[in-house]
Amino acid sequence: MERTIKKAAIIGSGVMGSGICALFANIGIPTLLLDIVPQELTAEEKAKGYTLQDRHVRNRLANHAKQSLAKKKPPVLTVKGNLDFIECGNLEDDIEKLKDVDWIIEAVTEKLEIKKKIFEKIDEVRKQGSIVSSNTSGISIEAMAEGRSDDFKRHFLGTHFFNPPRYMKLLELIPTKDTDETVLSFIKTFAENRLGKGVVIAKDTPNFIANRIGTYGLLITVQEMIKGGYSVGEIDSITGTLIGRPKSATFRTLDVVGLDTFIHVARNIYEKSEGKEKEIFEIPGFMEQMLAKGWLGTKAGQGFYLKKNKDIYELNIHTLEYEERKRLQAPSIEKSKLAKGLEEKLQVLVYAEDRAGAFLWKLFKETFLYSAHLVGVIADDILSIDQALKWGFGWELGPFETWDAIGLERSVEKMLKEGEQIPAWILEMLSSGRKSFYEMDESGTCTFYHQRESKVIEDHPNVIDLNRRKKQKSVIKKNSGASLIDIGDDVALLEFHSPGDAIGYDIIEMIYIACEEVERNYLGLVIGHQGKNFCVGANLMLILMEAQDENFDEIENVVRQFQTAMLALKYCKNPVVAAPFRMTLGGGAELCLHTDTIVAASETYMGLVETGVGLIPGGGGNKEFYLRQLEKRSISGIGSSTEKLSNYDLHRASQAAFETIAMAKVSTSAQEGIEYGYLRPTDHICFNNDHLLMAAKQKVLELSKNGYHPPVRKKIPVVGEAGYAAMLLGAHQLKNGGYLSEHDMKIADKLAFVIAGGRIPEGTFVDEQYLLDLEREAFLSLVGEPKTQARMQHMLLKGKPLRN
Repeated sequence: MERTIKKAAIIGSGVMGSGICALFANIGIPTLLLDIVPQELTAEEKAKGYTLQDRHVRNRLANHAKQSLAKKKPPVLTVKGNLDFIECGNLEDDIEKLKDVDWIIEAVTEKLEIKKKIFEKIDEVRKQGSIVSSNTSGISIEAMAEGRSDDFKRHFLGTHFFNPPRYMKLLELIPTKDTDETVLSFIKTFAENRLGKGVVIAKDTPNFIANRIGTYGLLITVQEMIKGGYSVGEIDSITGTLIGRPKSATFRTLDVVGLDTFIHVARNIYEKSEGKEKEIFEIPGFMEQMLAKGWLGTKAGQGFYLKKNKDIYELNIHTLEYEERKRLQAPSIEKSKLAKGLEEKLQVLVYAEDRAGAFLWKLFKETFLYSAHLVGVIADDILSIDQALKWGFGWELGPFETWDAIGLERSVEKMLKEGEQIPAWILEMLSSGRKSFYEMDESGTCTFYHQRESKVIEDHPNVIDLNRRKKQKSVIKKNSGASLIDIGDDVALLEFHSPGDAIGYDIIEMIYIACEEVERNYLGLVIGHQGKNFCVGANLMLILMEAQDENFDEIENVVRQFQTAMLALKYCKNPVVAAPFRMTLGGGAELCLHTDTIVAASETYMGLVETGVGLIPGGGGNKEFYLRQLEKRSISGIGSSTEKLSNYDLHRASQAAFETIAMAKVSTSAQEGIEYGYLRPTDHICFNNDHLLMAAKQKVLELSKNGYHPPVRKKIPVVGEAGYAAMLLGAHQLKNGGYLSEHDMKIADKLAFVIAGGRIPEGTFVDEQYLLDLEREAFLSLVGEPKTQARMQHMLLKGKPLRN
C-alpha cells in the first residue's frame, strides 16, 4: 500500500509546535494540536466561573496557540482560513485521537525524560505503521526511542524544522539505527514535494549539522571581535551581504533569534564536547550578563541593538552601554565593491592586509577547519553540510563552497604557514591533483569530492538547473536583460537577468523574440528564473530620467511597446505559463496576468503597486485585473458566446479592481493572491521553489497535449460613467477623512476613469485596445506630475513610498 499523510498531529503548542502546525494547515492537511492540561485557572477563567474540568480550560494552551497564529508577524498562515484545518485538544482527553493520525510530531520542551514519557503514551495508542518524529534541536534521537516497541522504532526519526517553519527552508532528518529506510525516504520526498523543504540527512550528534557549525561560527566571530577590538556594529557591517550572508549579519541575527535560544543551543554542545571545542562553546561573560538582565534581543526590546525613536544604537560589550552604531572602514571593503561576483569579492576581502581582511581570514579559517573535521561525524559528505548552512542560515555559499571560492590551494598554503593542522583527507585530495571540493565540466555535470572519489551531484527529477542548461549550450537567444533557453521536451523558458529583474527595453525585446521563436519551433513558453525575486516592476529609474528630461514621446513609446508585448504573450499561438516567486510587483504582476496560467511559488508576493510611486499600471494590468474580477462575478464566464450584460456584475467587479489597485494591495502568499484575484483558483501553487520551473514546464506540456488554442479576442463590458462616479465617491470619502492627499485623489481619478472605460454608457462593450489607450494616456499624464516624480525619486533613494 502506498504511504500518504492524510492527517497529522503536533504534540506541544509552543512557538515551534504551533509553527509546524501552521505549515501543515497551509498545505491543507487536517492537523491535531495537543498540549498538556493546565493545573491552574487564569483570572479571566475564574471570573467567568470556569473550573479545571471545563473543556475550554483543559484545551487552553492549544486554543491560545491556534488563535495566536492568525496574529503572527510575519504571517505564519498563508491565508487565515487555513485555521480551519487545525483541531485543538489536550494530551489527556484526546490522546486516543492519535489512532487516526499518519504522522505525529513531538515539539515539547527540550528535556529527554519528558519526551520519553510522551512517546510512551503515543506508543500505547498510535496505529501500526504511523510515523512518529521529534522536533528536537539537539537531544539524542536514539535515546528518545529507548524502551519503545519495535514498530515504533522502525517508524521513528528526528525531524528538525527551523523557525519559523513557513519561511525557513531547511529540514534536518535524523534517523536512528532502527529507522526503516522506506520511512526515511518517504518523509524526505513528502517534505520536499509537499512541505517545500530542502532536506538533509544528519547524524545523531549534538545540534546536528546547521546549528553545530552555525553556532561555532557565531562564537568564533565573538572571540575574534574581542581579540581584535572590533565593535558590534563593525562586525555586522562585514559579516552580512558583503560576504554572501543574510543582511542581519551576526548580532542582528542573534537579536532576532533570541539570546536565550542561542545560549541554550551553545550549552548543549558545550556539555557534550571537550578540549578546544569545549573552550569555543563556552558562553562569553558579557552574554551571561545580558541574559541575566533580560536583554534577549527583539522580543525583549533590546539586545545587541537598541532602537530609540528612529535611531539604532549598538551595545558596547565592555561597558554594557549603548553607543552610536559604527561601520568598519577598510580599503578592501571599497575595493570589493568593484569585484565581479561573490567569488572575486571574497578573494579581495579575505587576503587583504587590513582590519577587515584580518578578521574575515580568521573567521573563515576557523569555520573551514571545524567543518572539515566534522565530515563523516555530523553528516556523510560535504554536500549535506553546505546545503544545511545555506538552507538553515541563509548563507549564499556553504563552508566548502566558500573555501573553493577563496582558492583552496592558496588558503591551505597560508594555513600551513600559520601552523594549522589540515585534515588529512584534504591534503590527500590536493596531492591527488584535485584542486577544489566541487568541479563542473563543460557539459554542466557537477561533482564533489567524497572518500577519494568524485561523486556526481545527481539531477533532482523535479528541478531544472538553468546554470547547467547554459553550460550545455541551451541558450537560444539572449541580450543584456533576458535569455531564451531550451529546457527540453520542446519547451522554451524566458529568463530575466537585468539588475533587480526590472522590465526595460531589453526584456520587452526578448518577449517579442520569445513569442516568435515559440510559435515557430516550440510547444510553449515558461517565464521564470532562479534569481532573488521574479520581477519588481518596470525600470523606474529609466522612466524617471526620461520624465525629468521631458522625453514624454519616449515614455509613450516604451509603454506602448510594453502593452503590445503583453498582448503578444496573451495571444501567442502556443501556451505561455508564468512561474512567479517572491516579489512579483507592478510590471511583473502585469506580465503574469497576461499568461494562460500561472504556476506560482507558495511564497509569491504579488501586487499592482504603481500608485505607491504616483502612477497606475501601464502595461495592461488594469484591464487584465478587471477581467479577473469579472470572471469571479460572471455567470457563464468571460468569453462566453452570449456576451449578455446579465452575465456580469459590473459594479462589484470594477469596485473590487479599483480598491485593490488604488490601495496597492500585495498578497502575502500565492493563496492570498487567489483571494485578491491576482491568481485564478485554477492556477497551481508550488510549495517548493526549487521545483517551480519543472512544474511550470509540465503545465505547458499538459496544455499542449490537450489541444491548446489561444484565447479569442472578445469585447469587454465596462461600467462606464455611472461606475466612474461611484468609484470616485468612495475615494472622496477617504480624502475627507484625511486618508488621501490631493495627489492621491488625482491618481484615484485617473485609475477610476480607466477601469470604468471613460465617460460612456454603463454596459458598453469595448475592445482591449480602447482600454489600453485610456491606460497609456492616464499613465503619461501622471508621469509628468512633479509630485509623481518626487514619489518615484523617493522610492529609488529610500526604497519606500512617499506620501505627498
